[in-house]
Amino acid sequence: MELVDLYDENRVPLGRIGERGGPIAPGEYRTVVHVCVFDHRGQLLIQQRAAEKYIWPNLWDVSVGGGVDAGETSRQGAEREFREELGYSLDLRGIRPSVTVNFDGGFDDFYLLVRDLDVASLTLQKEEVQAVRWAGLEEILDMMETGTFIPYPESFLRFLFDMRQQFGFPTK
Repeated sequence: MELVDLYDENRVPLGRIGERGGPIAPGEYRTVVHVCVFDHRGQLLIQQRAAEKYIWPNLWDVSVGGGVDAGETSRQGAEREFREELGYSLDLRGIRPSVTVNFDGGFDDFYLLVRDLDVASLTLQKEEVQAVRWAGLEEILDMMETGTFIPYPESFLRFLFDMRQQFGFPTK
């Protein structure tokens, strides 16, 4: 059983934990993270979710996503998820989320960064990820139209691509 820290609507810790995916009371929220890795050509590293995944099986998604465990910071959760899913130790020290999206059950921190990763050197966690590759925005939008990419709002995906190298976007 995976546990998550619970927060109030202002993201103040409540000092309580809940079960990941379990019910939460009104006024309780959890944190999830996404990491979007772009290369210097402006392409996004995308992953195809495993066929056994409960939510969005076989669909393509941004580089990495997952829940933040109890006792972890958002950054630690993002680093752990990246290491678990893609077998790559990502160092996010000094990097804050580029954007946080509020959803009904919590906060979703998106970390955006530039890294020219060699896809062949990644070790995929077979229970989570079946493939990875680089893709440009138009290709991802086409994938959304064919139902092979998670249906994010198109404007949000465009925003993520537009954020590259803007507002102090981390490139180290």
